[in-house]
Amino acid sequence: MPWFLSDSLPEYSATADGLLRANAGRNTILLNVAETLRVRGVAAFGPESPLFGWWQPPGERAVGAAFLHTPPWPVVLTSMTADTAAELAHALASRGAVVSGVNGDQAETAAFGAAWHELTGDAVEESMRSRLYQLGELRPPEPFPPGQARVAAPADRALLTSWCQAFHDEARSGPDNLDDMIDDRLSYHGFTLWEQDGQPVSLAGLTRQVAGQVRVGPVYTPPGHRGRGYGGAVTWAVSQAARDAGATQVLLFTDLANPTSNALYQRLGYQPVADRLVLAFGKSGR
Repeated sequence: MPWFLSDSLPEYSATADGLLRANAGRNTILLNVAETLRVRGVAAFGPESPLFGWWQPPGERAVGAAFLHTPPWPVVLTSMTADTAAELAHALASRGAVVSGVNGDQAETAAFGAAWHELTGDAVEESMRSRLYQLGELRPPEPFPPGQARVAAPADRALLTSWCQAFHDEARSGPDNLDDMIDDRLSYHGFTLWEQDGQPVSLAGLTRQVAGQVRVGPVYTPPGHRGRGYGGAVTWAVSQAARDAGATQVLLFTDLANPTSNALYQRLGYQPVADRLVLAFGKSGR
């Protein structure tokens, strides 16, 4: 059964939403990206039009896998077999899609990458290995640092821009167009600052709540304030706020290359769910 490709967000949502919501935690990226596109428009992640798609197992009417692609970001996959991922690479290459990378569970991401290399000659390299965590019993950081949380306001824009840019540079993650992202987060109170003596010392963000799930990120503490527990405190604060707002799943991603953050979030009550692989593609000159 071939992949079905579509330029229509409403068609994609109507067709694949049941699959995505059935495992909302594992599909947090796809759900939140689709919701952002719905709210902010199809140019939310860049000037190129997004592409969506779904796959149905032979002889079945239910959708078995899905993806979305918001250039210049990598293609994002739901769980699927390696063969299905390779078929998707063929479908996108046949369409002439320009793909910068792929993000998904490890086996299918590797299969997509191998097929893409064979089809296009593009070089394939590992960009990141990440781990998805889900909040269990929320625990405050110990020792608990001085200060308190405050929801960021438009007056904090310059600070948010500076810190989000620093996070982007350090983590190699997040949008290049920070202004639109910050405007969007401010519109639904999606940034929280930890302050000590009235001075902001750490930042945490939240995505919109979709299908009962919300994701924490970015979390950033400037170098001069690190090692004092502020990052844990602001993460604890936004996690509690998400729970208070009715989220049934509070999630976050970590870079597996950063053992400090992985240990911190587990101390706060976050439990590992799944590992993901991000591959980057580049022209090899073949």
